[in-house]
Amino acid sequence: MKIVSLTEAAALVKTGDRIFLQGAAMTPNTLINAVSERYKELENVEIISIHTEGNVNYASAPYNSAFTINSCFVGGNVRNAVNTNKGDYIPIFLSEIHLLFRRNILPLDVALIQVSPPDKHGYCSLGVSVDVTLPAIKTAKLVIAQINPQVPRTHGDGIIHSSEINAAFEIDEPIHTHEMSKISEIEHQIGKNVAELIEDGATLQLGIGNIPNAVLTNLYGHKRLGIHTEMFSDGLLPLVENGVITGEEKTLKSGRIVTCFASGTQGLYDFVDDNPIVNFKEAAYTNDTNVILQNPKVTAINSAIEIDLTGQICADSVGTKQFSGVGGQMDFIRAASLSKGGKPIFAFTSQTKKGISKITPLLKSGAGVTTTRAHVHYVATEYGVVNLFGMNLHQRAKALISIAHPNHREELYKAAYERFERD
Repeated sequence: MKIVSLTEAAALVKTGDRIFLQGAAMTPNTLINAVSERYKELENVEIISIHTEGNVNYASAPYNSAFTINSCFVGGNVRNAVNTNKGDYIPIFLSEIHLLFRRNILPLDVALIQVSPPDKHGYCSLGVSVDVTLPAIKTAKLVIAQINPQVPRTHGDGIIHSSEINAAFEIDEPIHTHEMSKISEIEHQIGKNVAELIEDGATLQLGIGNIPNAVLTNLYGHKRLGIHTEMFSDGLLPLVENGVITGEEKTLKSGRIVTCFASGTQGLYDFVDDNPIVNFKEAAYTNDTNVILQNPKVTAINSAIEIDLTGQICADSVGTKQFSGVGGQMDFIRAASLSKGGKPIFAFTSQTKKGISKITPLLKSGAGVTTTRAHVHYVATEYGVVNLFGMNLHQRAKALISIAHPNHREELYKAAYERFERD
């Protein structure tokens, strides 16, 4: 590994390169923006990533004259660009992104990453974002790193030898954090409704946000819960500390929390630092349906932007506008339905902050179907829980209307009648 200046590191990116960016809390923004500053001398540089954090100059003018975005998951910092001719979105399961690199479908020229300083044996940690970063490093022609002592050293697969890094520069700055926000009364009620579905000894998958955290705050009476998830966040910590999460009934990695990335407060990063209880794996493992389903009572808790009266879930677009991505939703929903005693659950507020119903007669024109109606079982709002598994279309509509916001039920009943009460 050659230690260079930031300018020298950024200069290694060439015109026509396809570059991968490590994401989430580990996004190497200093390095990324140093490359972006070269926009006057670069052309046709393609950027591949999943969700990234912080300001990324390549997504806006004048820097975007040299860069195009080809995103596998869309975050707020690139959302506008992806919905213009300066970017695009690749619909793909998180579990399969590694195949784009390993099968040379999207061969990588450069990987930009952030790592901990090497230990006495020369090994660096990828910190809290192993996900698809590991296969990117293994296949990219050139690996450039920013070495940061504030990167947690995590256990699992995210360990690479310094000899795998072609060039690196040193920096000392906090990685990205997210503070937990206050949970509303409605979110608390949803959390309570979902928590009642979770059995002792279940293996959980949860995302980030108030509703997953609301679920967790209702689990203190549970026992022997395990975690196998794509994402690990602060809401889990009190349950670990109080002995609710033990992982003792898990089939795979018993006693350990399995994840591929973490995002949250500095307290979360302090917890995972050199902590063998938390096992960071690449997404090809954490999100492999055949791996997940081996655990008992897999309970996958996911969200949605909208659901139609037949159970189709849109979770990644608002009409034709790309909002986020498919991610790992289908990976875990399918695994939960196949796991012995498993439960796939969708949990969301019955309406938006603007009072628009999330249970709709039809998905918005152009909306993507993230999860098909055949995969949807449990649906929870603040008004209750229904299980659509085994229901016909007419029955599904009635069930979903029963947990819609009362302000919208008459309209939904009318739409259902017009659709299903046919001669």
